[in-house]
Amino acid sequence: MGQARQTMERRQLGLTLQRLRDQAAKSQQEAADAIGKVRSRIVQLENGTGTVSPDDLDCLLDFYGVTGAERETVLALGMEARKRQKRRTYTDFLPGAFQRLADLEDAAREIWSYDVRIIPGPLQSPNYVRETIESGDGIWWSASEGERESRQAFRLERQRRILQADPPKKLHFILTEDALLTNDRNAGVMREQLTHLVDLVEHHPNLTIQVLELGVAGNPAPNGALLVLEFGSSAPRVGVAPVVYGPSTYFYGEADTTALLRAFQKISELAMGPADSARFIRRKLEEN
Repeated sequence: MGQARQTMERRQLGLTLQRLRDQAAKSQQEAADAIGKVRSRIVQLENGTGTVSPDDLDCLLDFYGVTGAERETVLALGMEARKRQKRRTYTDFLPGAFQRLADLEDAAREIWSYDVRIIPGPLQSPNYVRETIESGDGIWWSASEGERESRQAFRLERQRRILQADPPKKLHFILTEDALLTNDRNAGVMREQLTHLVDLVEHHPNLTIQVLELGVAGNPAPNGALLVLEFGSSAPRVGVAPVVYGPSTYFYGEADTTALLRAFQKISELAMGPADSARFIRRKLEEN
């Protein structure tokens, strides 16, 4: 294991190993002792600025009690992280890509998110989450109660880590007006969701929510979502192209992430301001 240039693969491996270490209730010093290294090597690895040999990675996974498919995925991620490659984008084809995206969100200091026709995941109410999961039953995943409960628990935990982070993250979400309509949603679920949005705005001063009205001209991303994560001085900004299913694509070249942020800022200028958006959401709630 040694000092290395930070890449998306190394950042993902580091965040994954940090999460697994936390789940195993082990300290960085204990992890270092397990592979005969100094603590600073574990710090480098978890920060995405260190490489790890196959043998040391095996030892760490043994120490953390990681087995089965998850172990195979981490070993494959370790193989990718050892490659010397410089790319503008990285596509995560390995299993569990959504968990690794959640790890990046957890590490981010600022999150800018724009979604079309759906409430952004971190802002979804429990029943909205469940209804969204049920719509994919038998298509994207198995149609079983256990699968639904597992996916719902994961999404709600993702929300908790974003919304209740300490110190608080700077959060900015933009959603389109049609996400607030009940056309293809249960009316009771939408009432709960609208109430949830109102409560979030009232109780999270670090959270900005804007609504983009239908028919506004000049939208640079009318059919696609945007997600930009800012990590302060610890790591470069990351842009994400969210998908319903399949591999996630990450942009970490400065030109690309700057363009994505410009697009987000343009959409923010086109959307209603935060105060008007809050009043708009309350009006939709009254209409329901």
